[in-house]
Amino acid sequence: MRSRGRQTIGAGLLSVSLVAVACGGDDGGTTTQGTVDAGVKEGVEQQLGGSATTAAAPVVQPESMEEWEALWADQRAAIVERAATEGWGKSADGMTVTGPEGFTIDLSACPAGWSDTEGLTDTQIKIGHNTALSGTLADYGNIARAVETLFNYYGAEGGFTDSTGKSRTINFIYKDDGYDPARTIPLVDELIDSEKVFIMWTLGSPSTLRTYDKLNQRCVPQPFSMTGHPAWGDPVNHPWTTGAQMAYNTEAVLWGAFIEQHLAEMGGKAKVAGLIMNNDFGKAYDVGFKAFLAQSPQKDNIEFISETFEPQAPTLKDPMTTLAAQNPNVFVAMMAGAPCTQAITEAAENGMQQSADYLFLSSTCKAASFVGKDKVGGDGSASNGWWIFGGGQKDFNSESMSEDTYVAWARDLLAKAGFDYNTSGSFGTGFFFGWPMVQALQIAGELEGGLTRTNLLLAARALDMTHPSLLEGVKFNMNGGADVYLVEGSDISQYDSAIQEWVAKGDPIDLSGQSKPCAFDQAAATCS
Repeated sequence: MRSRGRQTIGAGLLSVSLVAVACGGDDGGTTTQGTVDAGVKEGVEQQLGGSATTAAAPVVQPESMEEWEALWADQRAAIVERAATEGWGKSADGMTVTGPEGFTIDLSACPAGWSDTEGLTDTQIKIGHNTALSGTLADYGNIARAVETLFNYYGAEGGFTDSTGKSRTINFIYKDDGYDPARTIPLVDELIDSEKVFIMWTLGSPSTLRTYDKLNQRCVPQPFSMTGHPAWGDPVNHPWTTGAQMAYNTEAVLWGAFIEQHLAEMGGKAKVAGLIMNNDFGKAYDVGFKAFLAQSPQKDNIEFISETFEPQAPTLKDPMTTLAAQNPNVFVAMMAGAPCTQAITEAAENGMQQSADYLFLSSTCKAASFVGKDKVGGDGSASNGWWIFGGGQKDFNSESMSEDTYVAWARDLLAKAGFDYNTSGSFGTGFFFGWPMVQALQIAGELEGGLTRTNLLLAARALDMTHPSLLEGVKFNMNGGADVYLVEGSDISQYDSAIQEWVAKGDPIDLSGQSKPCAFDQAAATCS
């Protein structure tokens, strides 16, 4: 091991004392050039460096599900009241939808025959979803299974009864695209044209980018997309699409700021190696990190080398061996799914685990089912010392979460549905994404006119609630055209294989309102 860095946290990070609130990130660029959102960069540097002088006290989370439900009911009611006070909804001619902070939708641009209630009956809400049920990312299918479990619970409890008195359950239709966007496109066509779903819920940056133009042109809601690409923060050009998790490019800024602040312990210069999934997901990380380095005052002291791999590649041995031979100070795994585990085991085998000062996994790799000893083998020590900016999400599979009210409740729901939460970290991800969909459907049902596609969008773009899957101190909110990302916060944690846990280092970092919307140019791969 080159230094003590991987076992102890730097003084700058230990001094983090600010717990703020989060909403956004839109760094952009091509694979060689980009821009960094100044607000995000400033906020990250202040919080990692401990220069902030004020702290917002985190909400103490409820200790029973009854208390959770009461809290959410109050928060939903506040959003409904705000909508009434500010006059959100359709114009008199039915052609314009107005929401919070300048958010509007031009319904005159919707195709002939478009319906605000397509996919709804008096008893059912039809939701379409693409996911990976096969291939190297097949574990993502458990996201859908967890979401369906949550939907079934609230449907049975009458949770989707709207202001018109209609009580509905959800028909959740999910289909396998193998995490291949070429397969996603015909699936989406089938779901919106033949199944005529109420909304289309997409998973994966490549699949969402390939379909969000069509879905916006067709005026089909695409809320809470299961990807952290910054492109979902575009309420003007893509008002029908939102995300739900920390933006990947903001995560890249966190990596860059961390490396800057730890250069001294690496001798004043650092070689950073990145292994990048070769698709839009990996490119978002790559672009964001290169953009950070391009503007860094330490850019001459940080060398970035990288290799790519295909999402369906059976092994990472060749690119990992190539990177290890370069003897990097820092390694960053810009990947998701099974490759997370493969990167850990390869680093242990090729010596990089011991030789590098810091090794980072992406936030999508946080689940214990990717890093635990059952996956990496042996005594689990291959995972020891790895770092992560985990997006503020609780590790659903961690034993430390056994006493967490919401996690324990969700695990019990899964068990009753015949699933063992220990077998997949994606179950927890499903509850993370499923929860805001449940809340938005309930809020939309209480708005004037009851549940409609446009009311669902208004609800999604006004969410300001306490997400039970997030750590205390990381908020979950969006505010129309002014604040367009629900989560822009993260823990920073290090894996301790002896206890098989991610151990948080310092307080959560959160960046409420400090970033701008992202009008994403797919051809140039840039935000503007």
